[in-house]
Amino acid sequence: MRLRIVRRIARRLSGEERGQAMIETALSSLFLMLVLLGGIELGMVAYAAVEVANSAKAAAQYAAMNGGAWTRTGLDTVGMLAAAQADAGNLVTRISFTTPPTYACRCTGGGFANCGTAPPTGCSGSHLLVTIQVKTQAIYTPLVHAVGFGSIVLKGSAQQEVLQ
Repeated sequence: MRLRIVRRIARRLSGEERGQAMIETALSSLFLMLVLLGGIELGMVAYAAVEVANSAKAAAQYAAMNGGAWTRTGLDTVGMLAAAQADAGNLVTRISFTTPPTYACRCTGGGFANCGTAPPTGCSGSHLLVTIQVKTQAIYTPLVHAVGFGSIVLKGSAQQEVLQ
């Protein structure tokens, strides 16, 4: 009697496969959703990194197109930051400068370049070249919060010669 019951249970456990496909589908679709979510998040981080790099370029171009964007004390950092934020897409409020924008001067030939004045002067007998360097950053917060992964600091940098 017991042997017959054991055989019947063994036959039911080994012979029946109803529901197995549904369980496999549920487990594999969960894994697929995690991979898909990770891909979307990676794409959003890459897009934000491009926005940060483009914002640095926009700030440098603003300075270069406005003759160096000089004020009495140096560069027009307020206008440069506004140009960077205008180009930042959906990261507008998060864009900032990692360090204040800087400029360097040199002469194409002989002479001495004076970077201590705003705007720079010097280079008698040759052409003055002024280069603006801008470094931007933004803090990106992922949509999905995983243990060990917090906000990401994205950085961009650009360098542009000033039109004179």
